[in-house]
Amino acid sequence: MSAAADERPHIPVLIRPILAAVAPVEGVWLDGTFGAGGYTREFLAAGARQVIAVDRDPLAFEMAAPWIGEFGSRIVPVAGTFSKLDEYGTDLDGVVLDLGVSSMQLDLAERGFSFMRDGPLDMRMSQAGPSAADLCNTADEAELADIIYLYGEERASRRIARAIVAARPLHTTGALAKVVEGCLPRAKPNQSHPATRTFQALRIAVNDEYGELWQGLMAAERALKPGGKLAVVTFHSVEDRMVKRFLAARSGNVANANRYAPETEKTVAAFTVKSRKAIIADAEELEMNPRSRSAKLRVAVRTDAPAEDIDPKKLGMPVLRGGR
Repeated sequence: MSAAADERPHIPVLIRPILAAVAPVEGVWLDGTFGAGGYTREFLAAGARQVIAVDRDPLAFEMAAPWIGEFGSRIVPVAGTFSKLDEYGTDLDGVVLDLGVSSMQLDLAERGFSFMRDGPLDMRMSQAGPSAADLCNTADEAELADIIYLYGEERASRRIARAIVAARPLHTTGALAKVVEGCLPRAKPNQSHPATRTFQALRIAVNDEYGELWQGLMAAERALKPGGKLAVVTFHSVEDRMVKRFLAARSGNVANANRYAPETEKTVAAFTVKSRKAIIADAEELEMNPRSRSAKLRVAVRTDAPAEDIDPKKLGMPVLRGGR
């Protein structure tokens, strides 16, 4: 990203369609991915009485320090993960989740999220625990291949995993990017960088993003009051498929995977889905905010049915053989 792009104000992805889909905005909301604070500020401006702002990255609240105090008790900052959001608030009027890595994390080379900036091979959102370098330098070839294929949907996963093991030790994003580039054809104009899928996969594994998402969806079901709204923005197909399948299952619309198997027991719907199709950015937003090009929004409204846990494996969620 260029310096000029860095200077542009943060624009929350799909904020206009989100606010339209959940109107009227009122009461207490939980922003499970506070980041630069864009959603929190927009929800307060739209009528929320209070926003519980959750983020696992300590940097998020450090960067918000110059302005967050202006809102007083209307913003309640919580250092934590949205998988535990029902521990931070109950009887909520709404929950909003903007998944994936934030712009501020990508922009800092020292955080190691981007192959566009050489830096330590880190990728930890919480700045704690094993890093991407630890994963690349200790996982066996089969596990690395599974991670890259399942989390990155990279067809050349075995070739890349073999090359990573051969190149150990790896300590920088630049070194990893070169290894991946050596395994794949040169990108054509307008194609993504060859390392995109591998970096995505390792980031997801390091931060257990799919586990966090699944637990977060169930936590939102527990925390929302009847009539409460859930809005989730995803940025790639696996995330969107997870949200779609969860909402289908919890709205009573899950299909039987095998037509010869016994009918799946019907459950009382815990959500009403606002639209069967995901909402995407319009031309105006795409021009203003290129990051929105891959974004998809799904919105559902909580019913008064009891909350229930659901086994991710039953809905074909991405779970590694080792359980990572």
